[in-house]
Amino acid sequence: MARTYLKKPAAAEAPKTNGSSPSLDVPGIVKGVIDSIRTEGDSAVRRYSEQFDKWSPASGFRLSVAEIEKIISQVPEQVIQDIKTVQANVRKFAEAQRETVKDFELEISPGVFLGQKNNPIESVGAYIPGGRYALLASAHMTILTAKVAGVKNVIACTPPAAGEIPAATVAAMYYAGADQIYILGGIQAVAAMAVGTETIPKVDFIAGPGNAFVAEAKRQLFGQIGIDLFAGPTEVLIVADETADPWTVATDLLSQAEHGPDTPAVLITTSTELAKKTMQYCDEQLTTLRTAALASTSWKTYGEVIVTDTIDEAYTVADEFASEHVQILTARPRDALVKMQHYGALFLGPMTCVSYGDKCIGTNHVLPTKHAARYTGGLWVGKFLRTVTYQEVTSPEASGELGRLCGRAARVELFEGHARSGDVRAHLYLKDEFDWIKP
Repeated sequence: MARTYLKKPAAAEAPKTNGSSPSLDVPGIVKGVIDSIRTEGDSAVRRYSEQFDKWSPASGFRLSVAEIEKIISQVPEQVIQDIKTVQANVRKFAEAQRETVKDFELEISPGVFLGQKNNPIESVGAYIPGGRYALLASAHMTILTAKVAGVKNVIACTPPAAGEIPAATVAAMYYAGADQIYILGGIQAVAAMAVGTETIPKVDFIAGPGNAFVAEAKRQLFGQIGIDLFAGPTEVLIVADETADPWTVATDLLSQAEHGPDTPAVLITTSTELAKKTMQYCDEQLTTLRTAALASTSWKTYGEVIVTDTIDEAYTVADEFASEHVQILTARPRDALVKMQHYGALFLGPMTCVSYGDKCIGTNHVLPTKHAARYTGGLWVGKFLRTVTYQEVTSPEASGELGRLCGRAARVELFEGHARSGDVRAHLYLKDEFDWIKP
């Protein structure tokens, strides 16, 4: 397959740090915080909140109903209306997803019933990032989706913003349906929700993106609690042909590059002219973009531009990346639904952009990164459900026949105890005799 690199990443093998300094021992720091919170509870949470966020409110980290109402009253009405509009989109899509997950019962043979139920997780922790950006949208994606799934209790944490409560984020958390809201960030928030403290209840599952420390905390706690995804830096990949507008392509690449200093932004195209113009326009736009300090670092260090001979080759190369976000700017964008298999989410055509998925269109923006799209999809209603099964045999003859089958199958595997459970049913319902069963 022919492919020409007009731009290669400057640090192809550089570690993706999700914004942390590569000199920091992230796993060691995270382990220390988790261990302290596990043994010291609230006192350790407060100590680390003060250390990392300069935040130690005398009234505690949880917001009361009165505090929430006062905070929301400070948010401009247009922001509130936009939050509600976006959440209506997210809710509509999540409800449609929930309808696809069905309980059922099947009588596979006379008197033998097998069934499936989808039970929501009891308690979920939602982490809503702050720090560099206030990610209101993460409240919609985590809290609201969990509530549509039927989760009874959703605890939501978000960090302070420069020593202040992020009012718009609190409004998004509240309208999404959070049952408890805490102004608490980073490792200490994730650890507190995972292990439980005197004032923060333990949850069964944690969802939501975050920086390298949040991601590492989720990794270390996985198994004790469930998590949505092992998330890395945001990724964007655009497949374009000669019909695409290079100014739009450049704009959309940089829209994701501003997430952080280590965002892979990749263009795969069949047009050398488009590729060169896009690179030129990226350089031009970086002179006026307010977030150029971050976007330019990502573009310079992790940006790629690849030219292929055919559009089918472009799709093949794109599948190798298994990118988080894949935008299709071609004459026939829906071809990608057939041609591609490995991606977190597809954005089809020039009227659609990744930023719509990030902020407002209704699909979930918590998506797989670092090639994880080869084995998993993103966050959705189903992540908050546990698909469980049940079995019932009501026919004596069927139970006896299953007992015979179980006995034979188990003894092939040398599981004598299993075999005897089958033998008992064969004896009780079909009158089979066994040396080990007393009369």
